[in-house]
Amino acid sequence: MLKQISTAIVIMLLIACNTNEQALQKAESVISTEKMKEYIVELGSDAYQGRKPFSEGEQLSINYLQKCFKEIGLEPANGDSYLQEAPLVMIKGEVQEPLHLTTADKQLSLDYSNDFVTFSRQMKPELKLENSEMVFAGYGIVAPEYGWNDYAGLDVKGKTVVVMVNDPGLDSGREDFFTGNAMTYYGRWTYKYEEAARQGADAVFIIHDDKGAGYPWSVVVNSAAVAKVYPESANNYTDRCQMEGWIHQSKARELFAALDLNLEELIQASKQSSNTGFVMNTRASTSLSNTWKKAVSHNVMGMIRGTDLSDEYLFYSAHWDHLGIGKKIDGDSIYNGAVDNGTSLAWMMEIARAFKAMPQPPRRSVIFFAPTAEESGLNGSGYYADHPVFPINKTVANINNDLMLPFGRCKDVMVTGYGKSDLDDLLAAEAQKQGRYILPDPNAHTGMYYRSDHFSFARVGIPALFARGNNDHREKGKAYMSEKEQYWINNCYHKPDDEYEDWWDLSGVEEDARLLFRVGWQIANNDAYPQWKDGSEFKAIRDRQFE
Repeated sequence: MLKQISTAIVIMLLIACNTNEQALQKAESVISTEKMKEYIVELGSDAYQGRKPFSEGEQLSINYLQKCFKEIGLEPANGDSYLQEAPLVMIKGEVQEPLHLTTADKQLSLDYSNDFVTFSRQMKPELKLENSEMVFAGYGIVAPEYGWNDYAGLDVKGKTVVVMVNDPGLDSGREDFFTGNAMTYYGRWTYKYEEAARQGADAVFIIHDDKGAGYPWSVVVNSAAVAKVYPESANNYTDRCQMEGWIHQSKARELFAALDLNLEELIQASKQSSNTGFVMNTRASTSLSNTWKKAVSHNVMGMIRGTDLSDEYLFYSAHWDHLGIGKKIDGDSIYNGAVDNGTSLAWMMEIARAFKAMPQPPRRSVIFFAPTAEESGLNGSGYYADHPVFPINKTVANINNDLMLPFGRCKDVMVTGYGKSDLDDLLAAEAQKQGRYILPDPNAHTGMYYRSDHFSFARVGIPALFARGNNDHREKGKAYMSEKEQYWINNCYHKPDDEYEDWWDLSGVEEDARLLFRVGWQIANNDAYPQWKDGSEFKAIRDRQFE
């Protein structure tokens, strides 16, 4: 029978587990900004060449992390090794022609990059759509728990599906419908590609809009232009659609106008009902060529072995990879990734040092996990989730971080994916002791919960927490943090300027490390399992593991 945490007993658990406050204070005192700086300066230096998987930078990175894990006193977590091999494939597609759309009385030609993008996981040298029949399928969602099926009554086998980004809850005005403005996994492009493949479609295109996607068209284009990395597939991804891609909203509007339809009206209708799908009386044609390379990257894993509950596991995670060497910007071509994700690696290793500073090990085993290939689609953590070293139903929780801003201490603890699990309640109790408050992600419509490594744990049923100070500076307030965050996104995010600077203030990352150390210590020292809350899309997955 699955042991459960309920909100009502959270405080009792905290009291029961917090009998050695003096030891906890002493252990968390080892967490320091100076040590964090040491990790970040090293991993973010030009010598690591941007920490790209399959490169010399990978070997330098995993060697350094293993050295750090040994110095901290972590045991190898994969038998006698700190490494888990992650076989991946890198696929580069070249689009050969425009996307030609033919209606009953009009022809539209969509230019690659400006109007559409497409790519394919299928490991075939040539892929082609020839007069493929197009079908509109609303949001492209099949969600029984919401009584929603956009594919009901539609035959899309061997056809090209057109769907909208995000989910019907966005701007619906109903917080009880899906999850209101907070995106569910059903709203992510990854899900829409997966579902279209399950429905037997030959191709799938998502209609882009900035708010629904959470980023502008330029991000879609930049992502499509680079080689994509995926886990190796036994069937070379022949179970996926032949083509996946996006259509610019302006061109989708033009396409539906050619069918005497208004796109905005269609979007509104599709929020009200899942019965808006139809055959579009339109044919699609285009082609692309693929080349690919198989290679092995590595996840890095260290552990502290537990005592009486050593066969149960808590995971901390922070990805080690970044983008490597790329296009020169202001004369610099090394994408160092000092914030993304050097800060979180430092956060995780300092938490590990705090655990080791406790006078006794935790009851549960604690794994410190640095996955590869997060930037190319959560591939390292995804590989682990599908090929776990430790049983999924014995893995009690994951605490992940990614991209922790170096602007000082915050009053808030921003929770991405707030309300999904009991981990929020444990976090809130500990945050209060720091004089901080919980802030649900104010941009939940962007679906960030599905865009970092914690999602790989969540999708297989493991409750996962992604939380950090981000929005409300302790001295300078919200406007200051908003300005600083926007500056960093505009000037440093996925650019060569993501480098360590002497002005950095890592005190907020230190405070977050102390907070999440205490949350983890609570989880690792009681015999209850954190639970998904009612309404979470992952609850049923977890429940089945304990039937």
